[in-house]
Amino acid sequence: MLRHWKLEDAGSLYKYASDGRVSELALWPRHDSVEMSRMVIEKYFLTNPYNFAIVLRETGEPVGCIGLVPRGEEHFNAADNEREVGYWIGYPYWGRGLTTEALKALIPYCRDSLGLDSLLITTDNLNIASQRVAEKCGFQFIASYEHNGISSKAYRLTLK
Repeated sequence: MLRHWKLEDAGSLYKYASDGRVSELALWPRHDSVEMSRMVIEKYFLTNPYNFAIVLRETGEPVGCIGLVPRGEEHFNAADNEREVGYWIGYPYWGRGLTTEALKALIPYCRDSLGLDSLLITTDNLNIASQRVAEKCGFQFIASYEHNGISSKAYRLTLK
């Protein structure tokens, strides 16, 4: 399920965002405390109406995140009426198809509710799993590039 983040999710966020395997491929700092996770929820997640927790149906625990990168913070030049999607999932859930399921749920929302023409996904060259998620959801490779000294790939999905 996808839902908005809550401050009470800080413990769960810390549980997964403190894992270097996750933060390294997601290209953000590893969380070093529950307080840091709470600050991230408050400062970044709650201020972005297009950012959602990936929640396990069985337990209600948030185990990942998916959403639209705020304008101006994209890693690749977005086209007109295009937004970049970012996502990550906790290490115990890698390879289970949950991120693909979350992205497939986000796509119609972006097309039908937000009226976007296309979506963009960027990944570190080494993040093969993220590239596979993009490809499974119909995104096409469009470019290799560097962002902050990191070799990366860009993918696009046309919605209209």
